[in-house]
Amino acid sequence: MKVTQLDCLCLILLHLLHTSGSERFEVLGPTDSIVAVAGDDIILPCYLKPNISAEDMTVDWLNLDFLDERVFRYQNHRIIRDDQIPYYRGRTSLFEEELWRGNTSLKLTRVQGTDEGHYKCLIQSKSWYDDFTVQVLVKAVGSKPVVSIEGHREGGMGLLCESEGWHPDPELVWLDSKGVHLSARTLETHRDFKGFYRVKQHVIVQETDTNHFTCRVQQKRINEKMETEIHLPSELFDPTPWRMAFIVLCCLGAIIGIGLSLAIYCICYKKDDLTEQRDDLKKDNNDITRKLDDHNGKLEILTSQLDFVNTNWSPDFETIRTHAVDVTLDPDTAHRNLILSDDGKQVRHGELNQVLSDNRKRYKNWSGVLGNVGFSRKFYYEVKVEGKTEWTLGVVRRSINRNERSRPIPYKGYWTVELKDGKYTAHADSPLTLLLREKPLKVGVFVDYEKGQVSFYNVEARSHIYSFTRSKFSKKLYPFFNPGGSDSISLVVCPVDATD
Repeated sequence: MKVTQLDCLCLILLHLLHTSGSERFEVLGPTDSIVAVAGDDIILPCYLKPNISAEDMTVDWLNLDFLDERVFRYQNHRIIRDDQIPYYRGRTSLFEEELWRGNTSLKLTRVQGTDEGHYKCLIQSKSWYDDFTVQVLVKAVGSKPVVSIEGHREGGMGLLCESEGWHPDPELVWLDSKGVHLSARTLETHRDFKGFYRVKQHVIVQETDTNHFTCRVQQKRINEKMETEIHLPSELFDPTPWRMAFIVLCCLGAIIGIGLSLAIYCICYKKDDLTEQRDDLKKDNNDITRKLDDHNGKLEILTSQLDFVNTNWSPDFETIRTHAVDVTLDPDTAHRNLILSDDGKQVRHGELNQVLSDNRKRYKNWSGVLGNVGFSRKFYYEVKVEGKTEWTLGVVRRSINRNERSRPIPYKGYWTVELKDGKYTAHADSPLTLLLREKPLKVGVFVDYEKGQVSFYNVEARSHIYSFTRSKFSKKLYPFFNPGGSDSISLVVCPVDATD
């Protein structure tokens, strides 16, 4: 049989089509959301179609609510943990024995409130990739409400109701014996580091025919509620016993006071020399107390400033300024209320929301803006704050959640110092009030990336303000600016002049 050149060409084309098509695959998963109960283990299904082996591929699981931050990575036949979101460490795994058949499902253990979100399963081979997204909803039923009596308040009886451990955040209502809602104060909601919510609310109740009151905590999305009923005896609403007790105490106090006065008078009358000595001792005691208070105030100031700059290995201020970088504000991250200068060096708070493009990088609930360049080395920049009554400065991880307004602490990816209501505060894990001798007109921010230190300086006074130490950085840090909303003066990024 004679083979022509045309036959050879057709065979070659068929082979190329077969080999190119064999690399292609689809990534599939569930179409419905996965509802997880807090504390349980869940599986996020993901698999290849056709069921080819994923052992030589890269498997990435990403949390899209954290700007595509990595939850888990499998690559080159091993697990990569370098840039994994910290609170997923030790809680995620693949079924490695199932990779040969295309099963890339993720197991997530000990589910907590912060796990709620959208997860992307991204599979990459040498010549092809595909992905699939699944939503995880977290359900947690909190504790039975605890009701406590606060005493007489504004002509009634004050009650407090508290409950914790909920997800999503619940609502709290007070009811009378007939199930009618009572008017209460504003609901207080707090979220812990695992993402669970604690709620509490105060109410003032008046005496009724039954004096039965109910605190109900409910979450409609998960169709769960918990409630506690309390009965108040009528005697509690009658202030007469309280007044009688107060009068009796006042009378006893008056009698004791008169007796002490007479005793002192007799002693003073009979022993003038003791009186003179007592007055001298009292004067000396006042002098000592005043000096002690003065020393304690000075000690508090010194203690608030004492950190790594007092150690032998810390660099001096002029050495720090040699690490100056050029910082320009990134308009794509700016909140709609912020107005940036054309050169990107100034930012102030405006009164109206601007019509700006919507993107995932922009701050939604906090008046913040980032620098357009991140750094993973030593760097320093200066910001003019003269005349401002409110500002927040520092550095952040780019992965911070810009849709929520929570306290900017290192755990959330913020290292910042703030001026507000006349007080300077370092946002450590617990807020630290800073006692500054001089009000800074220009603030310097220095980062020693390798040593995990973020420091703040009063540039004109050449003095140290505060330092965050012993932090662990794994990604680039970006300058952060919040001009506040109490004035219209701009924060100005200044060039660093070694001679000023």
